[in-house]
Amino acid sequence: MTDTLCLRIRAMTWEAEDILGLELVAATPHTPLPPFTAGAHVDLHLPGPLVRSYSLLNDPSERHRWCVAVHRDAASRGGSRTVHAQLRPGQLLQVSAPRNHFPLDESAALSVFIAGGIGITPLLCMVRRLATLGRPWVLHHAARTRAHAAFVDTLQALAAQGGGTVHHVFDQEPGAQMLDVAAVVAALAADAHVYCCGPAGMLAAFEQATAG
Repeated sequence: MTDTLCLRIRAMTWEAEDILGLELVAATPHTPLPPFTAGAHVDLHLPGPLVRSYSLLNDPSERHRWCVAVHRDAASRGGSRTVHAQLRPGQLLQVSAPRNHFPLDESAALSVFIAGGIGITPLLCMVRRLATLGRPWVLHHAARTRAHAAFVDTLQALAAQGGGTVHHVFDQEPGAQMLDVAAVVAALAADAHVYCCGPAGMLAAFEQATAG
């Protein structure tokens, strides 16, 4: 696998119900990793063998680690189930170099993000980048319940730095309603850039709302 890097799982963290975070570092200690940009993903070569893509969620300025989060999908074809059941800190993995098919426009007057479930991961990386640059952003973050929502405290801390706003929607909690994607899009300023990552239903609503 000459096109991959050998990385070690330095730590695994519980981020929310059925969501595990993985911190990956170079197998050779203190070796910097290749740079990446907000929105990038890597391919993990898992036991099986399986290859699955996951978005990088840590600050792009970090060169000592890559961080991903994996949701255990009830309909898993083996990838997320393998991560949760078989991976452990200290293991070595082959990991691809970062690629970015979902880039962030850092020059936008305002960046608006719509995230559903584990779709928060690439958008968290974008928020981190904009917070570093001091650029304004708004995030609408939907999850089934607060227990299923990853990185809530991290997002609130980033918003508290100034320049950012977070709206959480937990649509399966008593009295809650689903995130109205069409209303979010309709309220956008003309010069705002909007990004969406989430389940198929959310993406379909987003595409319909932005068709014009």
